[in-house]
Amino acid sequence: MTGAARPPTTHLLYLHGFRSSPQSMKAAKMATWAATQPGLTWWCPQLPPSPAEAMALVREGTRDWPVDRRAVMGSSLGGFYAAALAGDGGWRAVLINPAVHPARDLAKYIGEQTAWHDPQTRFFFRPEFIAELETIDAAARAAAATTARRMQTWVAQGDEVLDWREMAARHAATELHVLEGGDHALSSFDDHRDAMLRFLRLPHDSHPPAERHACD
Repeated sequence: MTGAARPPTTHLLYLHGFRSSPQSMKAAKMATWAATQPGLTWWCPQLPPSPAEAMALVREGTRDWPVDRRAVMGSSLGGFYAAALAGDGGWRAVLINPAVHPARDLAKYIGEQTAWHDPQTRFFFRPEFIAELETIDAAARAAAATTARRMQTWVAQGDEVLDWREMAARHAATELHVLEGGDHALSSFDDHRDAMLRFLRLPHDSHPPAERHACD
């Protein structure tokens, strides 16, 4: 219905980055918060190395989620996946230092890799995964015109892994917050979480700012 208010979000997905896991700082903080929210369905899966398999996993796992009540948060490569997932429709998405050229940037990681939070865990990042990333990227770019309004992007100028200018340019049409300094992990996550929750239509403590800024 035109002009109808969207119902509050009841299902929240979190997607971690390359070599990361549900044990990442932001994922763990969100899991702790989600456990205090009655009625909220929370899911932060361990993503497989294959981008195609990762997208298939989250699509299958959220297949029965209500389209008008679902949201996703993603960091780094997870932010790239979240932006692509938004193209499926219905999703509101928060992207945190999102990868924007993963096919280019991850090509140097082809081969055996170790998991960030458990160095004893090893996996292979295969050459064919680059083509999978390119396929996902093409679809996300094709849908960008209709998905931008449902995405909020957080970019740290001090990101030591990704170029903040590329991230800001790719997601300029979203609700974009460019932060001075900072890092790839967004160590200041706690300072911005309420703004993220508010955008996702989830319970939050702070009140909306008096005015919005492109740089926050």
